[in-house]
Amino acid sequence: MSADWARTRRSTPSKTLLRHRLSPPWLLMYHSVTEYTEDPYQITVSPDRLHHQLSWLGKRGLTGVSVGELLRARAAGRSAGLVGLTFDDGYADFVEHAVPLLRHHGYTATVFVLPGRLGGGNDWDPLGPRKPLLTEEGIRAAARAGMEIGSHGLRHEDLTTAGDDVLRQETAHSRALLREITGGAPDGFCYAYGAVDKRAVDAVRTAGYGYACAIDPGPLTGRYALPRAHIGDTDTTGRLYLKRVLHPVRRRALPAEPAAPLGSPNPGGGR
Repeated sequence: MSADWARTRRSTPSKTLLRHRLSPPWLLMYHSVTEYTEDPYQITVSPDRLHHQLSWLGKRGLTGVSVGELLRARAAGRSAGLVGLTFDDGYADFVEHAVPLLRHHGYTATVFVLPGRLGGGNDWDPLGPRKPLLTEEGIRAAARAGMEIGSHGLRHEDLTTAGDDVLRQETAHSRALLREITGGAPDGFCYAYGAVDKRAVDAVRTAGYGYACAIDPGPLTGRYALPRAHIGDTDTTGRLYLKRVLHPVRRRALPAEPAAPLGSPNPGGGR
């Protein structure tokens, strides 16, 4: 566990509180929310599925919040029952479909956007389908709805293979552009492809971010490399239950299975 994470401890915490603060928070990783017919990268969740997944959280006394809100609550010792909700890539459907559902459930979330691709598309996914990204106004609309805006880099580059100039553009310059769009510099960063190494972590910290999200960063796990659980359209009641009870012992996504309605009475059955 990194020194960044260890420094979140209070001077004389209880053993339970200490374990809580030394273990990563439970963060869920979404991408696109829309109806679909093809999804080769398994990044799309239908609005109906998202509604049921958010309902599942609420029925278990859990509340979805942005990562920034969750980390502030942890620092104050009041994060019990909070789950971090994140949406990568900044798809336009976040405002159209995800925001209304989040507001319906009384939740907030962090959307990681790409200020270097405003109104563009997900060209980094060669197999498609093409998905439009948020414009400046879409980003501002998400912020007005109470969502946290974070940077996903400038143009969705792998920071572990980027040169020094690209690394600065993806971290520091993307933060400056989002400050111009929203009026405030983002506190959160998200590594494209979940790719992270020490050099990338150092660049994010130097750029002024307060935290960063990865997927399964292993020994780099800490405030600047937070692990997350991938959530897809196949994540039914049983699979959400497993991802909850296995956290943080195992953080990789479970194998895909055919989609089925939520509501299974068997918490381990996945259907």
